[in-house]
Amino acid sequence: MAGVTSPLRLTDIAAQAQVSEATVSRVLNGKSGVAAGTRHKVLAALDLLGYERPVRLKRRSNGLVGLLIPELTNPIFPAFAQVIEQALAGHGYTPVLCTQTPGGATEDELVEQLEERGVTGIVFLSGLHADSAADPARYQRLAARGVPFVLINGFNERISAPFVSPDDRAAADMAVRHLEDLGHRRIGLAIGPTRYVPSARKEQGFVAAVPGAEAEGLVQRTLFTVEGGHAAGIALLERGCTGIVCGSDPMALGVIRAVRERGLRVPEDVSVVGFDDSPLIAFTDPPLTTVRQPVRAMATAAVGALLEAVSGTPVQRTEYVFQPELVVRGSTAQAPA
Repeated sequence: MAGVTSPLRLTDIAAQAQVSEATVSRVLNGKSGVAAGTRHKVLAALDLLGYERPVRLKRRSNGLVGLLIPELTNPIFPAFAQVIEQALAGHGYTPVLCTQTPGGATEDELVEQLEERGVTGIVFLSGLHADSAADPARYQRLAARGVPFVLINGFNERISAPFVSPDDRAAADMAVRHLEDLGHRRIGLAIGPTRYVPSARKEQGFVAAVPGAEAEGLVQRTLFTVEGGHAAGIALLERGCTGIVCGSDPMALGVIRAVRERGLRVPEDVSVVGFDDSPLIAFTDPPLTTVRQPVRAMATAAVGALLEAVSGTPVQRTEYVFQPELVVRGSTAQAPA
C-alpha cells in the first residue's frame, strides 16, 4: 500500500499513533516540542497507513548500527531484531541487519564488513560471546578499535561490555514449579549444548529445582531446533517423564511431535513448557505454555546502553538481568493419575 496519494488525514494518523491531532500536526510540520518517542510513533503511523512522509521529515541518518543475529528460523531472533531496529530508528540511526547462515560469513567476517562501512556501534544477539568455548579476545580487540557494542543473551565475565540477559535460572525454576504444582513428579529438561551460557544457566536452575539426585539423568542436551526437541522428547519419554521443560519454543514443538508419535496426548498425558514466547506460539495446537523472554524491555535496554556509549557517556560494564514471565496456556495440565 506504499505510495498512497490521497491527502493526509490527521484523524487517521492520530488514531493510529494514539496521540492528539495537534501533536500529529506539529510532527508533520517539523515543529519542535515533541518528544522523540512520540515523533517516532507518528512517523510509524504514517508508514503503517501507507502515506509517504513529507519531504521535510526525511532526515539524514545519525549513523549505521550493526545488528548481528545467528539466524532467522527461530522466530525469537526476528522479534528481537524488530524491536532493536525500531528503537534505533527512533533515535535516528539506521540499523544494518547481519544474519549468519551455515556456510556463510562468520561473525568475525561480518564485524569486519561492518567496520569497513563505518558503523557507529554493534549489537550482538546470541553471538560468540554466549559460547564459553569461543575466544573472547575478539571483543577486546573490537573495544580497542573504539567500536561501542552491547551483548544480548550470554554473559561472559572476560568481556568488558554491557550485557543484557533474561534470568535463565529463574525461567527453568518457574517452569519446574508450575509442573510440580500440577502434580508432575517426573520432569525432564530438553536443553541446548551447555557450552552456551543460557543453556548452562537453565540447566543450573532446573537441577536446583528438581528434588533428589535424579535431576542430572533427566537432562537431555541437544540442538535448539524442532528436530533437537523431537530427539530429546523421545529420550525423556523413555525415562518416564510426564512433564518436559524446553530451552526454546521450537524445541517444545519437537517434543510435542515426539509425544504424539507415541500415541500420547498433550497435555492429557504429557505437559510441555517452552521458552521465549515467540510470535504466533500462542496459536499452536495446543497453545504452548512457555516462559516469556522480555524481548521489548531487553532490546530497549540494549539500545539505550549502546547509544550511551556512542555519546561518550561512561557505561557500566555489567550484566542487566530481566525477569521472565510464565505464560500458562493449553500444553500443560494436571499430571495423569
